[in-house]
Amino acid sequence: MIEQQLKTPFTELVGVKHPIVQTGMGWVSGPRLVSGTANAGGLGILASATMTFAELEAAIIETKRRTDNPFGVNMRADAADAGDRCDLLIKHGVKVASFALAPKPDLIAKLKDHGIVVMPSIGAAKHAVKVASWGADAVMVQGGEGGGHTGPVPTTLLLPTVLDAVDLPVIAAGGFFDGRGLAAALSYGAAGVGMGTRFLLTQDSAVPQAVKDLYLTHGLTDTVVTAKVDGMPHRMLRTDLVESLEGTSAVKRLGPTMRRTLEFKRDSGMGWFALAKDGRAMRKAQGRSLGQMALAANTPVMLKAGLVEGDTSAGVLASGQVVGVIDDLPTCEELIDRMVLRAVDELRRGSSYVV
Repeated sequence: MIEQQLKTPFTELVGVKHPIVQTGMGWVSGPRLVSGTANAGGLGILASATMTFAELEAAIIETKRRTDNPFGVNMRADAADAGDRCDLLIKHGVKVASFALAPKPDLIAKLKDHGIVVMPSIGAAKHAVKVASWGADAVMVQGGEGGGHTGPVPTTLLLPTVLDAVDLPVIAAGGFFDGRGLAAALSYGAAGVGMGTRFLLTQDSAVPQAVKDLYLTHGLTDTVVTAKVDGMPHRMLRTDLVESLEGTSAVKRLGPTMRRTLEFKRDSGMGWFALAKDGRAMRKAQGRSLGQMALAANTPVMLKAGLVEGDTSAGVLASGQVVGVIDDLPTCEELIDRMVLRAVDELRRGSSYVV
């Protein structure tokens, strides 16, 4: 691992060497990838939305066994047991709590009181202003080219609006994969970059090799944003399964949806009452319709089929557009080292233009 080359408000806040974040990807961001990122000097984030409470605690303990460096946990703020999961982070001294949806002010205050950095992900400047007023320490802003569902605005346009709106460390995500992008984000005023697909495609990722190889065959136009999986827009690899879902009516998707709901119930260990409670919380927080709620279990089950079991005929593969410019599978250390060194070179080159 190279020595620290870049010091930003984010590296100072979190205590990492390099301003690079491995984002929390369901079924992908487990102890192996998170510790690989942490040991390379970046911030790895466990994805807990696809874990039971017991699985999350086991994952935290395993990650701590693998690394002494800071790492984070990504959680759903609207989950029925969000408070208990925050208590778990406090118990184990996790450094960063990241959220796909903004946690309420009392939860933020509780985490901060125990020295945990709170970093929600946002998709608009107004959301950044809101969470800043609630006490968030940093924000991650993801543009439309990313694999999430924060909206269609590209990072290059979304990032400056957020930087102008808040005085917090801002992590830029969506479309980043190399040192040039890191240098560009820092030049905009961001305090670092977040990457999902780029870290999925590393040797430290537990995704099956055949699935990684499939990702590497896709180009810049080989992803699609679809709402046919769970009623909410997600960016996926354009596979035969996704193409068929795009052309299938809601009625024809009903039977498979019910089967996946039963599978999710079994895997999560949740009873029907707990599922209903979780669904109501999700509907309230995200404004989902009843139809979207019926589809909600599709995403974790179908992602598991593709990313864990390697069954691309039954599973979907989340991806950012950046998949089209990735052509190798480095270790986390190799990836982070070369990104930082290239970013430093680019920043120095750019400064030579100043007269």
